[in-house]
Amino acid sequence: MIMGFDYGTHRIGVAIGQRITQTASPLAILKARQGQPNWSEIEALVNEWQPVAFVVGLPLHMDDENSHLSDQAEKFARRLTGRFNLPHEMVDERLSSVEARSLSLSDTIDDVAAVLILETYLNSDRSLP
Repeated sequence: MIMGFDYGTHRIGVAIGQRITQTASPLAILKARQGQPNWSEIEALVNEWQPVAFVVGLPLHMDDENSHLSDQAEKFARRLTGRFNLPHEMVDERLSSVEARSLSLSDTIDDVAAVLILETYLNSDRSLP
């Protein structure tokens, strides 16, 4: 299992997926305060689902330049790796929110965006465990 995240300063979408089927499912939308998650909520998900790695969406501008959230998302990914001793991979998340909005009936789309980010990774040639 691989756990995917759509990082945001107010909400963080979480999904879980696997390489065998190359599919992911939404898990949760966690609240964040000024970009800081409740780490105990993430720890509970990690303990329950036992992922072997993390995938975190990297918010880029359409011209491939980092967005104002890029550094924060990368810092979040490094903290995941540091806290849980599991590898992480960053995945371009451009337009994932637009696509998630078209797929979701809810106003909160962060978990659906996490699914799309994780499925992008799962369908790539990259090789996290």
